[in-house]
Amino acid sequence: MKIKIEDLSKVYKNGKQALSNINLEIENGMFGLLGPNGAGKSSLMRILVTLMKPTNGSVRINGFDLQKDRGEIRKMLGYLPQDFRFFTKLKTWEFLDYAAGLSGIRNKKQRLNKVDEWLEKVGLFDVRERNANKLSGGMKRRLGIAQALIGEPKIIVVDEPTTGLDPEERIRFRNILSEISQRDVIIILSTHIIGDISSVCKNLALLNNGSVHFSGSPEELVKKAKGHVWQLNTSGFEYEMLKEKFAVTSTIPTAEGWEVQLVGDKIELENAVEIEPNLEHAYVYYMEYFNQEG
Repeated sequence: MKIKIEDLSKVYKNGKQALSNINLEIENGMFGLLGPNGAGKSSLMRILVTLMKPTNGSVRINGFDLQKDRGEIRKMLGYLPQDFRFFTKLKTWEFLDYAAGLSGIRNKKQRLNKVDEWLEKVGLFDVRERNANKLSGGMKRRLGIAQALIGEPKIIVVDEPTTGLDPEERIRFRNILSEISQRDVIIILSTHIIGDISSVCKNLALLNNGSVHFSGSPEELVKKAKGHVWQLNTSGFEYEMLKEKFAVTSTIPTAEGWEVQLVGDKIELENAVEIEPNLEHAYVYYMEYFNQEG
């Protein structure tokens, strides 16, 4: 499976440019789309799942043209939007049965078996008879995850999938995606939660202001922050000064003040010790400093 995006742009009727000349190649496995709210991630997702047309550019999915072969592409897709909704009068299992039918599972016995299998996987089997609109926020999110995956799609697009999930639910969801990603499928995980990307994605793109600012592996992104992350202990007064000059990624209170981690280009502070960056440090550094250097 392969997705090739070339010179993709989207301008809305009000003149707002959501995407500008996006070029990406996405192959089998987990691909993370990382960026702040308003970066253009949801616009790109909606184009990829054929819910919105681009202004310019092209997308080819496994050889199919997004504009000419929409029907074929939709057969491959599983999609969980950020704002997931469903028919409130249906019970939990009825909604998932409906989703399974839409995905192409025609045999009733096979479909009902799939429904129970996925209700078990996402931890909703015990509430299968409850009306979907009576589920908690986290349960509704899990139901959305199940409907996106039940048809065993070749391309899975999930937009902010762990919103509303507690830590245990987030781990469960990431494990499900990780297991599925071992097959001949593409999973695109769009999020602003860095932990979701670092845990499961082999490759990622960093999107900001509608443009791709980085594309590669998480390890490659982390390397760009090496030598730019520091840790030191400081007093409360000094801490306020540091916040004005540097990007602060971690603050832990101590008896004397604060243990602080900073990201920046030139940090010449007494007691500042360089530390190894992680993906969160790299993301902050890349967004705040790296692109300013050109």
